[in-house]
Amino acid sequence: MPVEREFESEDRPRPEDLETETPPTRSSTVIENPAEASPEDDRVARLLQHTIDLPILASAVEAQDPADAADTLEKLDEGDAADVLEEMDVANAADALSHMVGPLALSVLEDLVEEDPGYAAALIESMPTDDAADLLQLAPDEIAEAILRRMSSAGQMALRRLLAYDEESAGGLMTPDVFKIDEEMTVIEAVQALRDAESKEETHSIFVVDAEERLTGMLGFRRLVLAGPNERIGDVCDREISAIPPDLDREMVAMEFEKYDYLVLPVVDADGRLLGAITVDDVLDSIRAEGTEDAQMMVGAGREEMVFSSTGEKLRSRIPWLIVNLVTSSIGAMVVFQFEGLIAEVAILAVLMPVIANQSGNAGQQSLAVTLRGIVLDQVNNKVASRLLFRESVVGAINGLIAGLLVGTLVGGISIISGSGTWKLGVVIAISMICSLTIGTFTGTALPMLMRRLGADPATASTIFLTMVTDSLSFLIFLGTAASLSGWLGLA
Repeated sequence: MPVEREFESEDRPRPEDLETETPPTRSSTVIENPAEASPEDDRVARLLQHTIDLPILASAVEAQDPADAADTLEKLDEGDAADVLEEMDVANAADALSHMVGPLALSVLEDLVEEDPGYAAALIESMPTDDAADLLQLAPDEIAEAILRRMSSAGQMALRRLLAYDEESAGGLMTPDVFKIDEEMTVIEAVQALRDAESKEETHSIFVVDAEERLTGMLGFRRLVLAGPNERIGDVCDREISAIPPDLDREMVAMEFEKYDYLVLPVVDADGRLLGAITVDDVLDSIRAEGTEDAQMMVGAGREEMVFSSTGEKLRSRIPWLIVNLVTSSIGAMVVFQFEGLIAEVAILAVLMPVIANQSGNAGQQSLAVTLRGIVLDQVNNKVASRLLFRESVVGAINGLIAGLLVGTLVGGISIISGSGTWKLGVVIAISMICSLTIGTFTGTALPMLMRRLGADPATASTIFLTMVTDSLSFLIFLGTAASLSGWLGLA
């Protein structure tokens, strides 16, 4: 099915003219302006403006960098993108598909399964195993099974083994396609094995194993090159190595990479057998995903929800927390309702309430963000919890004092100038601001620590619960203080 595009001008080049262009070959380039399009990208852009045969477009997309090819495919309808992929070399098509945004890649894959399930299986098998597993985890069970059944037994086994791990664990992050050599090999034998290695195997590092596949060391390329040809690999490799289990949480994996500046970490089972490896690019993807998930969970959006998720998925992830937010917001409304008479008598109280609640909420959000970051970096534990709560409360009180003096002085000054006689409300505001901001910062700090203590993700709907506490208590403090001082204020 060709990709149809209408001409916008008679002056534009004709498709037949574009067909004669020689597809550019990839070469080394110096990135001077990252925003500037490459010649390959320019050619694809021109092609997409016209009615072009699929083979021509597919050839142009193949000449692009895989990441740029993915961007091109994402601009097309999934049916057109699937047709372009079918015209491409399988290896190049698989590379482009692995760089696409997950939900969009899945839509294209589903279209391919419907049209040619065998080709879809070939694409998945040509992808890096960890990328293929990530994509199949997004797919419905029937789609995943339709693909897996058509793969080779070895490829199917490798994928099923990887899919068995939790996607948020080290096993879910790792690639099983690692280059490993027996410790009894000689250097010259290892070099030959490296030359014969499959292209999709991870060759950032050489992993050394024994006859039972247990990890015994790692070998850098420099040491391999400098070693004598007949030296035994077990004698030249580095035996002091770090490894992680497959069930380690991905946040802990990221912390290990950050703390020790690893480029790659092997993953081993309980018996020390090599299962795969995690590279720093996997960790970067994980950090980005974790940050996105935490940001969504803070406001009650689904952990797995993405921009391109279906309407049904968006509704299922959001409605429960919107209902929770409705309930929690009602608590603040009930507090205000208890002071209905006071507000009716002094209308300015209704104007000032949101000011205090917003300040308290903002102070709480600041503490929440800092505390969540500390938890992610493993800087917050039981030993420092009480000290952190005290410090944040002091900061909140001082900020409240400053904000209270500013707003209180402003309200008092306006009342004196206008002759309204409500300057005493400035004192009430100052007191309320100090108390509310102290509570806000305390809550923003305590809430994620409490969630973690209960075994939940600290980011889960944290802003919803924080808003509930800060709004209701701020209203209570402000209106309660005004009610308590009603005689002094001349309201009794």
